[in-house]
Amino acid sequence: MTVPPGTTPGPDGAPPQLPTCARHPDRPTGLRCTRCERPACPECLRDASVGQQCVDCVREGGATVRRPVTVAGARLRDKPILVPLLIAANVAAYVLTAVQAGDFGANFRSALFVDYSLIPLTVAGGQWWRLLTSGFLHIGVVHLVMNMLALWVIGRDLELLVGRARFAAVYGLSLIGGSTAVFLLGAADVPVAGASGAVYGLMGGIAVAALRLKVSLRPVITVIALNIVASVLIPGISLLGHIGGLLLGAASTAALVYAPRERRTLVQAGALVGLLVVLVVVLFVRDVSYGDLSCIGSGYELACG
Repeated sequence: MTVPPGTTPGPDGAPPQLPTCARHPDRPTGLRCTRCERPACPECLRDASVGQQCVDCVREGGATVRRPVTVAGARLRDKPILVPLLIAANVAAYVLTAVQAGDFGANFRSALFVDYSLIPLTVAGGQWWRLLTSGFLHIGVVHLVMNMLALWVIGRDLELLVGRARFAAVYGLSLIGGSTAVFLLGAADVPVAGASGAVYGLMGGIAVAALRLKVSLRPVITVIALNIVASVLIPGISLLGHIGGLLLGAASTAALVYAPRERRTLVQAGALVGLLVVLVVVLFVRDVSYGDLSCIGSGYELACG
């Protein structure tokens, strides 16, 4: 009688004993993994391109397979996470200011809005947090809805393309870029608020990404052009904040999608940090040039960003 490989002949001519499963010693089996050749019961085997493999080999093989990534080096994901969180933060800030002011149409009268909107003179006086916090404040419901709709439409695709951490960097740099432009060239005592600087940065980012992926730029350019025209024609809109955000968003996204694959992470991190350093230096130089800050006018008008 021929004994199958891996079996043990039984005593005194008894039928041969089957080996036991490598993961379940109490289960005799005549099956084996085609990769490691260890005995395996049916529960521990998975269909493979050739034969069957044990769950250990399947797990090991999956760990060594390179997962597909985007041109920015981000893992492919099904849905965005940061964009909904940013929208929630902006809506929450608006509700807080509206409740505090007792008027959803005049939420800018709240103490929270006054303390955290962007007024260049107060920033020069040491209130640097306004460069960031102003990007989460909005003047009225229409202003909020327009920015959040644009953030949802544009931000989702860009977050999936560049990844969450990189998207956060692009959004943050765009926001600061818009605030920096207002601080450098805007009226010293006119408060500015809104997420438009960051949103315009995402527009610039999408345009650069479309160029990198060699897809049609016409829809993106059309949207950007219409928004810039609206910024010029509609009174109370901060064009400076929009352009500053647009430039920083385009520059930071270019650093992400054009970084060489071999040194992608290093180049991306270096470029993003470099852009932040440039903004900080420009802000510092402008701050020094402001001079006397002994008084701030109280009769200012509002500007939407």
